Parts: sequence; C-alpha cells; structure tokens
Amino acid sequence: MFLKNEMNSSEQMEVRAAYMAIILLGIVSLMGDLVYEGSRGIVPDYLNFLGAPALFVGLVIGLGEFLGYAMRFVSGILADTTKAYWFFIFAGYGLIIAVPLMAFSLNWEIIALLVLVDRFGKAVRSPSRDTVLSMVSKDIGSGKAFGIHEFLDQIGAIIGPLIVVFLMLYTKNDYSNVFKFMILPYFILLLALSYTYRNIKGQTYTETKFEKKQGLTKSFYIYTTAVTLNTIGLIHISLILFKASEILQPVHQQWIVPALFLIAQGVDAPIALISGYFYDKSGVKVLLIPFILSTLPPILALTSNQLLMLIAACIVFGLVLGMQESIYRAAVADLTPLTSRGRAYGLFNTAYGLGFLASGTIYGSFIDYRISSIAVIAYSLMTQVIAIFLLLNVKKLKV
Repeated sequence: MFLKNEMNSSEQMEVRAAYMAIILLGIVSLMGDLVYEGSRGIVPDYLNFLGAPALFVGLVIGLGEFLGYAMRFVSGILADTTKAYWFFIFAGYGLIIAVPLMAFSLNWEIIALLVLVDRFGKAVRSPSRDTVLSMVSKDIGSGKAFGIHEFLDQIGAIIGPLIVVFLMLYTKNDYSNVFKFMILPYFILLLALSYTYRNIKGQTYTETKFEKKQGLTKSFYIYTTAVTLNTIGLIHISLILFKASEILQPVHQQWIVPALFLIAQGVDAPIALISGYFYDKSGVKVLLIPFILSTLPPILALTSNQLLMLIAACIVFGLVLGMQESIYRAAVADLTPLTSRGRAYGLFNTAYGLGFLASGTIYGSFIDYRISSIAVIAYSLMTQVIAIFLLLNVKKLKV
C-alpha cells in the first residue's frame, strides 16, 4: 500500500511537472504571438498602402509561410542530430526583432524582406519547440498538450491584434508607431523564454539519448500529403485582409482590417483547446472537420465584395486555423517515433508551407485577374475532396 501511494504521488508530480512545462512554453509562445501576430493583422494593409498588388502580397505571404515551414525540415534534422533544441528555440524567437524593424521603412520590398526574416525565425524554433513539447507532455496526451499550448499561444494572438486595433485608432493609422510599440513585448518575450529554459531544460534530453533511430511511416507521408492539399485549397487570412483593405482604405477605416484578424484569432483560441480534447478521444478522424470547413473561406471571400462575407470568411478561417495549430501538430506526434520527431515536424511543416505558398500565389492571382466564382468554388472543392480521401487512409503508429 505504501509503495502504491508512493508511485501515485510520483506520477502526480510528473503530471504536474508536465502541465507546468506546457504552460511555460505556452506563455513564451503567447508573447511571441503578441508581437508577430499583432503585426500580421496590418502587414497586408500596409503593403497595400505602399502600393503592392494582391499577387505580390499573396506571393510574399505565401513565400514567407513556405520559408517558415520549409526551413523547419533543415532545423528539424539539425535538432535531432545535435539535440541542441534550446539553441534553435532561442535563435528563432530572437529573429522576431524583424517585426519592430518594420517601423523604419516605407519601402514595400524591405517590408517583404522583414516578413521573410520573421518567418525564417519561426522555421528555426518550431521543430525544436514542438519536440520539447511532445517530450514533456508524454504523461498527459499529445492532443491536450498541443491544445493547451495553442490556447495560450492564441491568447497572445488575440491580445496582439487588439493592441494594434487601438494603436491604429489612437495614432490615426500611423503604421510606423504601431510597429515601434512591438519592441516592448519583444523584450518581455526574451525574459519569459530565459525563465522557461531555466525551469524545464532538465526534462528534454534523456528521452532520446540511447534510443535507436527509427524511420518515418507510410501513414505519416500520406497524412502530410493530405494536409498539403488541404492547405493548397485554403485561402490565407492575409488575402482575406487584403480584400478588406481594398474596401476600407478609400473610406479611411483601416483599423477594421486588424479587427478582422482579431476575430479569426478569437475563434482560433477556444477551438484549439476543444479540438485537442476530442482528438485524444477520437484520433485522426477528427481532422475531417477542418478539412471540410476549409472549402468555405475562399468561397466566402472571393465570390462577394461585401464586408459581411469577409467577416464570415475570417470566422471560418479561425476555426480551421485553431485545429491546424493544435491537432494537425498532435497527429504528427502520434504518427512518428520520438527519435525522428524533429525531422518529422520539419518535413511536415515544409509540406504545410509549400501548400500556403501555392495557395497564396493561386488565390492572389484569382483576386488580381477577377477569376469567376464558379472557378473558385470548383478549385476549393476539388482540393479538399482529394485531401479528405487521403486522410481516410491514415493509420496511427503502433507503440
């Protein structure tokens, strides 16, 4: 009885330590999102203000997403090889400095370059952060862990755009001062990251030290292909905001653009938490929901010039994004062995980014060339039907 109680006490301590580690990592992501998600709410509008066309905005944002995900493959392999997870986490978060630097240029090419630097930083840190998160959460379930992490992450993604909305109103659409403000939460981010490292670094290295490296499964590759097609068919939020900017700039109501982004992030946060819970109960088949919902944002955004339709597109995009950022990532953990998980996240995110590069280019062209509503609907439905077919053939890794 004494031994049993001692084991229960030890298990409870491990579970508490796991939750604490997840929360600390979530707070770091919260501060990071406050900076870069806040800026993402006005970057499409700012580029439009500086004279960039929709195709360029779609291409830059798509290229940024691709770079931000494709380079994760390299950083994931390096992380698995060196086990220097915290080095990559610190380096990646450090590059968020690109956001405050946007305050010092009126050249849309320079702004585009800084967007790419910020996305590169995300590529550097994400595989290591996700691997660390999967390590510390082994006792409570990957769905819950990634759901909690994404929930905290999205609190920052809500606060950031909310701050930007008020700053745009207060400064009368002064983009430069809005970006300058972001230096304050950036330094708080660095402090939070240092504190997190000191408190949980001991939980991240012993897991893989003596394990034999295993390959990636067929199901992982099928799943990655399905997610790529899902992303190719989903319009990126930046182009929804660009459409809104075209409507709102002539009437000097640009503050509404980051408000629309705020709506999407507000929906994202609770959905991440809820979907993580259901994923742990039902598995990969829960992903059918975001795959089906992904057909709606491009149809709502590109078949009408009404602001109300753009609001609806933002809401549905937020639903999909909340599940992408939580259970899409959780599924990778369940489909791959721990010894190759950094590489798996890197490969998965490369494909995911490739999907957004294609999506941004395709839908940006649709906007510039006024492609017909029928073509938009057909393209959206076709990509998601194929993606769903592939998803139904994914099987969880047996351990």
